[in-house]
Amino acid sequence: MNIIQRLKSNREFRNVYDTGKSFANKYVVIFFVKNNLDYNRIGVSATKKLGNSVLRNKTRRRIKEAYRLNQDKVRQGYDIVFLTRANAKNTSYKEIESAILHILKISGLLKKGE
Repeated sequence: MNIIQRLKSNREFRNVYDTGKSFANKYVVIFFVKNNLDYNRIGVSATKKLGNSVLRNKTRRRIKEAYRLNQDKVRQGYDIVFLTRANAKNTSYKEIESAILHILKISGLLKKGE
């Protein structure tokens, strides 16, 4: 199993927000920028509009798991930030996974033929 490299500091998140490209769908916004490494680093952020900390962490865990299970389909060498939208409040794991795959596809981060 591959370990997911994470973005941790505010500076790393700010760099992706300020210099990266963004795409959005109903449940998720994605920001990404090339990182000149051989692997991806991801960060997940949940807006307070989503609800209390239990709901925010539940949604963050679902996004991280959806990414983990599909990371072999994603092109490497990017810093990626997933930002949840308030619509993701009462969604199932399958809807979140579908939204993640959709957003990766329209952003061009999904490998060809996936």
